Amino acid sequence: MRPGTLDFDQQMMRRALELAARGIAQVSPGPLVGCVIVAEAGEIVGEGYYHYERVRHAETLALEQAGSRAAGATAYVSLEPHAHYGRTPPCTSALINAGIRRVVAPIQDPNPLVSSKGFMHLRQARIEVSIGLLADEATRLNEKYIHFMQTGRPFVHLKLAISVDGRIATRTGDARWITGEEARARVHELRHEYDAILIGARTAQVDDPLLTERSGRGRRRPLVRVVLDEHLALSPGSQLARTTGEAPVIIFTSEHADPGKVAGLQERGVEVIQGAGGSRNLAAVLDHLSQRSLQSVLIEGGGRVAGAFLDARLVDKASFFIAPIIIGGSDATPAVGGTGAATIAEALHLHDTEIRHHGHDIEITGYPKAVTSDE
Repeated sequence: MRPGTLDFDQQMMRRALELAARGIAQVSPGPLVGCVIVAEAGEIVGEGYYHYERVRHAETLALEQAGSRAAGATAYVSLEPHAHYGRTPPCTSALINAGIRRVVAPIQDPNPLVSSKGFMHLRQARIEVSIGLLADEATRLNEKYIHFMQTGRPFVHLKLAISVDGRIATRTGDARWITGEEARARVHELRHEYDAILIGARTAQVDDPLLTERSGRGRRRPLVRVVLDEHLALSPGSQLARTTGEAPVIIFTSEHADPGKVAGLQERGVEVIQGAGGSRNLAAVLDHLSQRSLQSVLIEGGGRVAGAFLDARLVDKASFFIAPIIIGGSDATPAVGGTGAATIAEALHLHDTEIRHHGHDIEITGYPKAVTSDE
């Protein structure tokens, strides 16, 4: 097969997406980008993916590998090439100068500095440009980056480990462990994909978690650990406070928080953010995180925090890890607190759901949306 046939083009674009995924945890707040250069006869002559520390972009690396064989070739790129000077020269110029004949890309880059300008530059140089191939897959891969660019706030992913009857802890507060080892390993894989992890004060007190990532894979920036703690109940002796040298800890609290408690945590290296509305002002919390170029946040508990974010319609993606156990009891902790829906018609629906099995546990992941009357 050769470039230009649908099956071949899809195969090469999937390869570009695979390469792009190698940049997970390495390029945020930038996009994941992979590039495959294919000669006219169908031979792959160059590959590359964007890695922040390499400075050079995916296209440049692939072209460097291809050398003179790039002339007349097709470039499969997982995102629109940029045409402006940033940390690197324009990728479009590199493609043009190398003699690339055709560029295939699934989606535009939502960055205003890039969007449509890259494709325009290529077309002005009389390079054939094909857009839309595997667009859904490419959008899903870069969903955090796209959301961050379009909204200016971090992509929020809610993760809950629950019993089959919807509890996250027993009536005594015991929650270890609801799910098995396979599901917990999957959670560490999830943590690897995010810039920050967020919990509430009760989870911090009861579980005394580390909230570190143990996926075994490297990351450019440490995972930022965030606690919503209105009354500043986190102890300076907690695991979070004692490990600020390993990964940053940020606490959002009330502007009226006890100065002595603030000082005690700050001595441990915890960053304490005080403001109007404190930890309850979720929009302000996300705005602060976005100002730090934190593109994505994984929420891991507890029920009150989950309910607050869902009530505020600030959850972009949700994963429920369901264990085949029944906790029971009216005093057991429900998975989601808050106000919730008054009627079934007002309930949030998970769209584009994906179901995975992890040992005896089931993961259901989807995108929560309110259903309108015309749906």
